[in-house]
Amino acid sequence: MRTLFLAASTLALFSVSAAHAGGFAAPVVDVAPVEPVVVTESPAWQGGYVGAALGYAFGGDDEIGASVGGTVEGNLGNAELGGPNLSLRAGYRWQRNNWVVGPELSYTAGDISDEFDYGTAGTFESKVNNTLAIKLKTGYLVQPDMLVYGIAGWQKGDFTYTNSGTDIDYDADGYVVGLGAEKMLSDRLSVTGEYEYSNFGNTEVDLGGGITTRATPEFSNIKLGLNFKF
Repeated sequence: MRTLFLAASTLALFSVSAAHAGGFAAPVVDVAPVEPVVVTESPAWQGGYVGAALGYAFGGDDEIGASVGGTVEGNLGNAELGGPNLSLRAGYRWQRNNWVVGPELSYTAGDISDEFDYGTAGTFESKVNNTLAIKLKTGYLVQPDMLVYGIAGWQKGDFTYTNSGTDIDYDADGYVVGLGAEKMLSDRLSVTGEYEYSNFGNTEVDLGGGITTRATPEFSNIKLGLNFKF
């Protein structure tokens, strides 16, 4: 019994001495590294937008001819279409690197018109009441906050001829092409400047009294506007 007690005491003293000599060693636990969360932001120009633009049309032309029973009787005159107008627009665009592309729907109305006197017979006026257009705008970022782009699209126009006080309304389809530039003022607001050319081809219009003409409205338009991105 005494021998067993001495052996236990010797083992205890040896364990305490070893602990003091080597110190306490904490267990090592392997922990897997935490992957950082990467937040991907949308490109600065991508997304939907709405906008408005003030414009002035100029350089327009609409040659008014007179035909009776299919026989051309002569040219009444030329309407040099022009005047102030307002456009409202909405669109969406995608951005890939420096390229930006997307569709836009626009509505334009104002006072794009001209009138002339033809002899002693009376006064003739040609007026663009409004246009509704669907366009594709394709642009390139020359700077992170500056976009230049081309415009191409189809549009439908509503027109009125006024022949000596009598109104004749007609519709015509046509195309629109142009160039533009847009600069960001903030994350959501940008300013635009555009040049557009509109051409509505040839449309036969009945002027009454057996007289017809072929309407050929076309004009250029310069616009300055604002876009709001959402």
